[in-house]
Amino acid sequence: MKKVLFIDRDGTLVIEPPIDYQLDSLEKLEYYPAVFQNLSKIARELDYELVMVTNQDGLGTDSFPEADFWPAQNKIIQAFENEGVVFSEVLIDKSFPHENKDTRKPGTGLLNKYIYGDYDLANSFVIGDRETDIMLANNLGANGIFIGDSCKESCVLITPNWKDIYTFLKSKPRKALEQRRTNETDILIELNLDGTGKNDIATGLGFFDHMLEQIARHGQMDLTVKVNGDLEVDEHHTIEDVALALGTCFDKALGSRKGIERYGFLLPMDDCLTQLAIDFGGRPWLVWDTDFSREFIGDTPTEMFMHFFKSFSDNARCNLNIKAEGSNEHHKIESIFKAFAKAIKMAVRKDQNFAVPSTKGVL
Repeated sequence: MKKVLFIDRDGTLVIEPPIDYQLDSLEKLEYYPAVFQNLSKIARELDYELVMVTNQDGLGTDSFPEADFWPAQNKIIQAFENEGVVFSEVLIDKSFPHENKDTRKPGTGLLNKYIYGDYDLANSFVIGDRETDIMLANNLGANGIFIGDSCKESCVLITPNWKDIYTFLKSKPRKALEQRRTNETDILIELNLDGTGKNDIATGLGFFDHMLEQIARHGQMDLTVKVNGDLEVDEHHTIEDVALALGTCFDKALGSRKGIERYGFLLPMDDCLTQLAIDFGGRPWLVWDTDFSREFIGDTPTEMFMHFFKSFSDNARCNLNIKAEGSNEHHKIESIFKAFAKAIKMAVRKDQNFAVPSTKGVL
């Protein structure tokens, strides 16, 4: 799911003229201090789609003829494109304040594509200099960033500086939440890829909990897994659905995969040697080369381990190649989960290239 920065224009990207607040000539056009250097770093380094959303106040009002509006607007757009800032959409409401149309901020009429599409609004932001911008964020279920000194509406950041906005957004961890409810299981998973290894796991299967803990601890990610499954039937539905939901969480948290290492591998553990390679390349595939001589390890059937990794691979859209050898079955599967965690830690690590790690430009 894509995250979005909905950015206001007047007072946020360009300065509103202090006397009449009307940007009604090119002579009055002045860009907000430090907006280019910081917004260009946001566009280059972070994983947000940029959308300009503005009411038509200033350029294009009845005091500034419509014919003169688009050359001025295009000049603003071109200036940002010259700095690597490309807006995927520019949404301009042309109604007047007294018309009270839903397309005018804080109304959401211009943004139905984002409300009903595949967008992560809970981790998206509206950036603006008016309280109506913050109200728009609340109406969208997004977060508000207010450019100014004070704001009566609830927002996550109040600052007059674009440098503060860049620093704040860059510090945001990669998180995801997934709830999966069927007639067989009720699952809640929360994931923070940039965590410290904290975990809170309860699936109803003690050994399975122990394996999921390995992912959090050795992958240095925070993980919560809560499951109410039909264990009175058997363990299959619980293990499979956890893997599917966990894979979806990874897919959400990684977003476009921009700026990640993409690949990871390894793990010796006592008598066992595990080789595990992972590629978050957007294509699911599993190669499984290991056998178990026991039907159960603890309360978990060994036949479900391959099924777990296959289900994870399908929903995380990653390639997994797993080979394990050894005589102790407990050590064998634990080494697989530890190697899995270490491989993930390597693969999701951010590099300094800030590009999607593919010659295709998309994963």
